[in-house]
This record gives sequence, structure tokens and C-alpha cells, in this order.
Amino acid sequence: MNSFEINKIVAAVIVTVLIVFGIGKISDVIFYKDSNVVAYKVEAPEGSSVQTSTESSVDMSTFLAMGDVSTGEKQFKKCKACHSINKDGRNNIGPKLWNVMFRPVGSITDYKYSKALSSYKKEWNWEEMNGFLIKPAKWIKGNKMGFAGLKDEKERASVILYLNQNSDNPKELP
Repeated sequence: MNSFEINKIVAAVIVTVLIVFGIGKISDVIFYKDSNVVAYKVEAPEGSSVQTSTESSVDMSTFLAMGDVSTGEKQFKKCKACHSINKDGRNNIGPKLWNVMFRPVGSITDYKYSKALSSYKKEWNWEEMNGFLIKPAKWIKGNKMGFAGLKDEKERASVILYLNQNSDNPKELP
């Protein structure tokens, strides 16, 4: 073997090492990863004592103070595709929402609720409505409402204030 063959072998090994490490570095630049992001979320089993963010205690007076009725009316446009808010309104894809605050969940007799909502034996108070509007599918599992939820606290508080106002007897804020 002459020196030219040895040079070719050494060059091939060096190029291979550079390619292997170079691809790793280039992929780190192309596919930026944030080290603070969790790769997957682990849900706590039902019945556990761990509280999730949607179940945590919220000071309702402070929360509702963030909202205003006019913003709630604007945000409610997202809901109008399925719900009526008028006093003489009718059920659409979803039930009519006049007088929804502080009435029992699933209580309108001329609307066919999902089994999950029919068997949910609570009323739409401030906390229930807040939790439900964060993510309906997670708050009452098995309901048929396809809405993703309102993540923004001000928007959610505003919608709750708007729902409360659209009633024969609006409740006093906490």
C-alpha cells in the first residue's frame, strides 16, 4: 500500500466523522428546541388529589373584574353559530342561553342534551361557567360541544358577564 492509498483512507474517515457530527449540529440549528417545553403532558388519574389548572381555585370577584359586557358581546359572536342569546330565541345546534347563569346544567326541556350534560347535577354558577369555557370537552367529559374554549381570561370573564346580563334577573357579582 502506498502513501496515496493511506491518505485516501484517512481522508474518508475524517470526512465521515465531520458529516456525522455536522448533521447533528445543522439539525439543531434547523429544528430549534426549547429546553423548557415538556415533550408530552401527563394527565393525573381521575379521583386523584392533584388539582389541574382548570380546577384550581379562582377569586371570582377579581376574575370577573377583568371583563366587561361590551367585550363579552363581541366575543359571544363565536357562540352565535350554535347558540341563541335572545329572550325569545330558540334552540339551535346548542341550547338557547337566555337565563343560562345559575340555572341547572342540562335543564331546558325542549333541547336534547348529551348524556354527560344531562347527568351533570350542578348549576351554571360563576366557577362552573368559567371552567367550562376554558375547555368544554375537558370540564364535562363526553359533552357534544365542539368548541375549543376561551383561553384568554379577560375574554372569558367578559363572556360570563354578558351571559349574566342576558337574563330576566341578572345576579349580583361576587
